[in-house]
Amino acid sequence: MHFVIMGCGRVGSTLALRLESEGHDVAVVDQSATAFRRLGADFEGRRVKGIGFDRDTLLEAGIEDAYAFAAVSNGDNSNILAARVARETFGVEHVVARIYDPRRAEIYQRLGIPTVGTVQWTVDRVVRRLLPQGSVPEMIDPSGAIAIAEVAVDPSWVGQRLTRIEDVAGTRIAYLSRLGAGMVPLPDTVLQEGDIVRVVAPTDDLPRVETVLAGPPPHE
Repeated sequence: MHFVIMGCGRVGSTLALRLESEGHDVAVVDQSATAFRRLGADFEGRRVKGIGFDRDTLLEAGIEDAYAFAAVSNGDNSNILAARVARETFGVEHVVARIYDPRRAEIYQRLGIPTVGTVQWTVDRVVRRLLPQGSVPEMIDPSGAIAIAEVAVDPSWVGQRLTRIEDVAGTRIAYLSRLGAGMVPLPDTVLQEGDIVRVVAPTDDLPRVETVLAGPPPHE
């Protein structure tokens, strides 16, 4: 598949090299020719110097044949404009924009432009590591409102159905890691010793969920 990436900074270059290593065709757009040095001499994709939301530049990068477009430069305005041009002008279905301002990220998300809220993601990870329970979200939605996180569960919960754990903690269990393998819990799944539990919950609610699961279950 063909991918077009706007921005050849650390994120853009790493993304380009990753996609190419997986066998995809990649074109990278950047206003600075020196930025392409990050791609290295072995990069076989296209290097297109220009503005990422300019029609001619995008055409040179093969936007008409693109499966997906990623705008990951260091400018919010440029990223969102380029993402809109890719989607609305060229009909690229899979589009994502890197946004530093979390307020903007939420707005554009509501408008149907998938975003990666860099600042919100970083702040959330720092805060989570500072909290007493110390769980770290493995996935956060672009607005920063919902997270999937590993949560420590008191051993006294072993033997309880996961559905009861969900009811008591007021959360949803996304999946378990059991004996090194991931599994989606069924209605009759029971927590076993050594299980690693990952919940999906509002980010702001994670401390409460952690507190509940860090203690023993209430008597039925």
